[in-house]
Parts: sequence; C-alpha cells; structure tokens
Amino acid sequence: MHSYRAHTDEQLLSLLQAGDEGAFTELYARYWDKLLARGMTQLKSLEDTEELLHDIFVRLWKRRETIQIRYSFHTYIAAMLKYEVLKKLADRKKMKLQGLSESPESSLADYSTQQRLDFLELQERLEASIKQLPEKCRLVFRLSREEGFSGKEIARKLQITPKTVENHLNRALRALRSSLNLFLTLFL
Repeated sequence: MHSYRAHTDEQLLSLLQAGDEGAFTELYARYWDKLLARGMTQLKSLEDTEELLHDIFVRLWKRRETIQIRYSFHTYIAAMLKYEVLKKLADRKKMKLQGLSESPESSLADYSTQQRLDFLELQERLEASIKQLPEKCRLVFRLSREEGFSGKEIARKLQITPKTVENHLNRALRALRSSLNLFLTLFL
C-alpha cells in the first residue's frame, strides 16, 4: 500500500496529473475541512458549501492533466474556492433582484446589522475574558493594548522589570487567544 501522507502537495499534484487516485484522495482529505470552514464563513450554508466543494474537486479531477500552478496547490485550491464563493453569492444576489426574496438594500442592511451584532458579541466576549485575567496581568494588558504604553513605560509605572511585563503580556495573550479560539470555533 502506497502512503501519501508523507508527500508534499507538489508531489501529490504530480501524481494526480499522472492519474493517481490515491494522490487525489489525499489532497481531498487534506483540504476538505479547511475549505469547508472557509466557505461556510462566507456562504453561511453547509449544504451550499459542500455542493460547491464537491464541484471544485470534481473539476480538479477532470482537469488534472492540464492544471498549471504558478505558486502552490494551497493557493490554487483556495483561489478556486474564492471564485466559486463569489459566483454563488452573485447568483444569490441575482435571485433576490429578480424578486425571489427581499430587496437588495434590505439584504445588505441585514448583513451589515448581523456583522455589527457579531462584532459586539465578540467585543463582549473579549472584555469578559480580560476580566478573568489575574489583576496584575489584566492591568499590564490594559496599559499596553488600551492605553498604548510601551513595555518599558509599564515597567516604570508599575515598578516591575520589563521581563515581568513581557511575561504578563504573554500570559494575557495566551489566555485571550485560547478563550477567543474556543468562542470562534463555537461561533463559526
């Protein structure tokens, strides 16, 4: 049994161009979830995104012998997704303009309102996460990120070493990143 996991994308692409189904399967497995997540953020529909990805991979297989890639396979497949998503969004807008849904202005307002609500929710989550930090860590973070103080200025102001300031900032950023990653995973 030939193992494809150790191959680079470029090696897999060469094998794919030669008609190797195993290489195609490996590329599919590597990129399906990433592309699905990216497509879902824009299309907001699992069914539409899966259908779109299926079409992309079918087209990839059919065109395997003539594919010309300038940069990397990752860039190529991401660009394919980008253009297909834009096409799908244009089709949706066209349907709305034809009276199959509400007016485009209303749709844009709804999207803008949803973005604002999402931003406010993220901002609230960030503030709640900051409040959970230990007092000194929270103070250092706020002085750095909200007040714009440099590490040296914070160290002087709080009478601590610059290394301690750096440690507090690293700790705060790790905690916030972890908290927000969990939130964004649930959110998306």
